[in-house]
Amino acid sequence: MSKALVVVESPAKAKTIEKFLGKNYTVKASMGHLRDLPKSQFGVNLENGFEPKYINIRGKGDLIKSLKGAAKNADIVYLATDPDREGEAIAWHLAHILNIPEQTTCRIEFNEITKTAIQQAVKNPRPINLPRVYAQQARRILDRIVGYKLSPLLWRKVRKGLSAGRVQSVAVRLICDREKEIQAFTPEEYWTIIAKLKEKTNSKAFDAELVAIDGQKSAINGELQAESIVSELNQAEYIVSDVKKRERKRNPQPPFTTSSLQQEAARKLGFTSRKTMIIAQQLYEGLTIGNMGQVGLITYMRTDSTRVAESAQQEARSYIENKFGLNYLPAKAPTYANKKSQDAHEAVRPTTLDLTPDAVATSLNKDQLKLYTLIWERFIASQMTPAIYDTLTIEITAGRYKLRATGSQIKFPGFLAAFSGAIGKSKEVEQTADSDLDKETTLPALLAGQVLKLNRLEPKQHFTEPPPRYTEASLVKVLEEKGIGRPSTYAPTIETIVDRGYVERIEKKFHPTELGFVVLDLLKQYFDKILDVEFTAGMEDKLDDIAEGDASWLNVLEEFYAPFAQDLSLAEEAIGHVELPVEVSDVPCENCGQMMVVKQGRYGNFLACPGFPACRNTKPILKDTGVKCPKCGGSIVERHTKRRRVFYGCEKYPECDFNTWDMPLKENCQVCGAYMVRHKFKNGGFSSICSNENCSSRQATDSAKTAADAEEKEVQAKAKKKPAANRRKNNG
Repeated sequence: MSKALVVVESPAKAKTIEKFLGKNYTVKASMGHLRDLPKSQFGVNLENGFEPKYINIRGKGDLIKSLKGAAKNADIVYLATDPDREGEAIAWHLAHILNIPEQTTCRIEFNEITKTAIQQAVKNPRPINLPRVYAQQARRILDRIVGYKLSPLLWRKVRKGLSAGRVQSVAVRLICDREKEIQAFTPEEYWTIIAKLKEKTNSKAFDAELVAIDGQKSAINGELQAESIVSELNQAEYIVSDVKKRERKRNPQPPFTTSSLQQEAARKLGFTSRKTMIIAQQLYEGLTIGNMGQVGLITYMRTDSTRVAESAQQEARSYIENKFGLNYLPAKAPTYANKKSQDAHEAVRPTTLDLTPDAVATSLNKDQLKLYTLIWERFIASQMTPAIYDTLTIEITAGRYKLRATGSQIKFPGFLAAFSGAIGKSKEVEQTADSDLDKETTLPALLAGQVLKLNRLEPKQHFTEPPPRYTEASLVKVLEEKGIGRPSTYAPTIETIVDRGYVERIEKKFHPTELGFVVLDLLKQYFDKILDVEFTAGMEDKLDDIAEGDASWLNVLEEFYAPFAQDLSLAEEAIGHVELPVEVSDVPCENCGQMMVVKQGRYGNFLACPGFPACRNTKPILKDTGVKCPKCGGSIVERHTKRRRVFYGCEKYPECDFNTWDMPLKENCQVCGAYMVRHKFKNGGFSSICSNENCSSRQATDSAKTAADAEEKEVQAKAKKKPAANRRKNNG
């Protein structure tokens, strides 16, 4: 029997795959890329057909030596890197390092890490897909050209440490443009009028909103107009003019793509795109599930497709029939249209429905379980029947005014039954146009011509609001809609623009910084194409064409570089040094007395003396908690460790060494009077407790928590023993 070497990207993936293959297979991890363009130099020969200079990545020498040794001892080598362009490029570089000819059938790929998928992949190796490699190479060179040509320009003209990129610069533009819309927005006043009506004197009142005046849509722009209308409505007779009953359906959403997973995880779980992708990678590569060993829980998480394999659909249909009943099972398995032409991978879904969220709960950490539950429930729901609502619309006439009351009730839950509530209220409702179904409202059974009694009128003043700032979810959504980048690039793009100081997250919303505006305005003036949304989206389409073998990567690069080089030359000559606006604080420098200014560093803003370099005094910007230090009476402020972990300490440090991990609260303990803190327990829960460890209320809380933790451990221990007991019972 021949010996085979299988090379994957990560140790976790290797560990999961190894148990599916026999003793004649050795599985090793490449730890990602082993060759790349050099960091210390440009690495692309612009005069010789954009020839890239690839080198072995520093620090990977021992790993490369180990892989070469394993390949030498194997009769056949399989390259099982991720099934996307990046994975194809890694396989291509591995083939070069291991001296494997490009046309050798050495490449295997799979969409899920299950025994069936792995064994099927090994039976069907193929050559490396060179068009995919060329598409990845074109993207890498494009990003190298923009990054290594534009970034030094920003260093010279603005300040060191800045960067520019094809996708990140457009993302900054979207955020800055939205901020300008908000700044330019002028709110307009408008009023609504709600009538509280009753069927009978003792019946429950219901709401009807004024919707039309003299047959025209109501538009109430001021208080005087609202008061005049209220005066008339108080004298009017309210008559039911029409009652409409109908049945409405709400269809389930498709299973997750990369983009929709990032959006929903941001909305529901508060995860950043980066965190979502890290956890999804763990779920895909495999986790230890009880005594089953390493198990891959979801299919590949980088996909634009909503397609589901027929075998997975059949498994889902069987599960739905057994769990919910035939009424929840559509006549045929649902299919969902893909927004893009690529359909290389399935949607993100569980690899097997035998492993429910409850079944794996004790084997996953809190965040892994949340994301797995999100994926699980979305997939099951996508294969179920629509939810059905009974809706009721009542039109009411009051003289020359028309009012409307709407109500709805769930008649049949359909796919909504799949959502357990374990991760909060379902957001499926938010993604549909049926906003009138969001809240269940019961209306009385009324008939046309029936006279209603007015309980009271409620006029309310409103003001139009500016467009909202982008959140993680809405930014990912607009990037996808406009075709900017690809879902797999969203997470690093967002982290880069935050790390570079172009935008900042404030209460989970993106705010552009002054630096972001300055750099954007500079780039827009001289590199309008780089910042153009349609141009950037068009470049993504060209990369897709390269991957499909319909375009030459050299031609795409040549078309881009010629005008870019001209813009770069012009900008170098025309741009002088750009002075960034200086924000002066109210804090004097202890050394020279000048008012310190706000500067931006790698880890955020800080205060610096404007007398630099003569005076080099700096200090952090401290966030006051509003709580007094128990040692010296100074203010307790928020501080950060070198690893950016938050803790709290006295503002008078080092004179006062008070510090705590718990966030101080302004409330005082009712037992001893000490300040309260927000304490994080070992299991991840939070609670407000007294800061005084000797306080009886603190001791009671600690005892209760210890007892609860012990009870939870006991439950988990019983859950882990249960499968083994069941097996013994089944085996007689």
